[in-house]
Amino acid sequence: MTCKTLLVHLDDSPHSAARTDFALDLARQYGAHLIGLYVVCQELTRPIFLHAEGTWVTASERRRNANREDAQARFLSAGERAGLGVEWRAPVGPTVETAILHARHADLLILGQYDPRESSSYVSLHFVEDVVMSSGRPAIVLPCAGTVRSFAQRVLIAWDGSRECARSVADALPVIKAAKFVTVMTVQRHPSGGGSASHELVAWLGRHGIEASVADAAAMDGVSTGAVVLNMVADLHIDLLVMGAYGHPRIQERLLGGVTQTVLQSMTVPALMSH
Repeated sequence: MTCKTLLVHLDDSPHSAARTDFALDLARQYGAHLIGLYVVCQELTRPIFLHAEGTWVTASERRRNANREDAQARFLSAGERAGLGVEWRAPVGPTVETAILHARHADLLILGQYDPRESSSYVSLHFVEDVVMSSGRPAIVLPCAGTVRSFAQRVLIAWDGSRECARSVADALPVIKAAKFVTVMTVQRHPSGGGSASHELVAWLGRHGIEASVADAAAMDGVSTGAVVLNMVADLHIDLLVMGAYGHPRIQERLLGGVTQTVLQSMTVPALMSH
């Protein structure tokens, strides 16, 4: 993967500023064109009016326009301060389908974890998952809590040998080539499972000039695989998690839980995901 076009999702939440700054740093690093894609929730709940419904509709439209203009001004101003040319897009249409269409013309997406404490960060149910699953593009998802102080210096690859994991590692190569530490982790569900899969990946990474180590972990009763991965992230002071998204049917993970769902709900560091 080459990073010549980056796309960052923008909304009305305070988290857009952090995503913009992060995306501008990446754009400068890769000499890439940066697109700011403004897509917000369109699920309007109208109160029941006996009179003056038109006034409410007009006020809502005026507020949406003001929010969009404010987001545009902040994004363009951030690009100007960074000395980078950026492109603003605020397309109309269904939120998820529109975001996916624009995402397919980028090399790498920068998305944000949903923040349940911030209503303006809501776009649609499972917005991040749907864009990652359907765009055919890798995405870096930023956590909504805390500040990203370092990125891709200490990388953890969550590896299970699946197609999704193989895709995510290949997509991550340009990002992790400058990392100081790269660790490959497989959660072993059977004591006799061995670590050959991890060591094969380490050898493949080595042929790309990336030195990596293995730190497999044993599955624990009552602890989800996603929680084991996040524990390793904390233990190794990881600043980028690389993983496949939805190795199982998506509806199964949404109903029963899975690694993708656990990470997207409880992430503390950026995660590069591909499907």
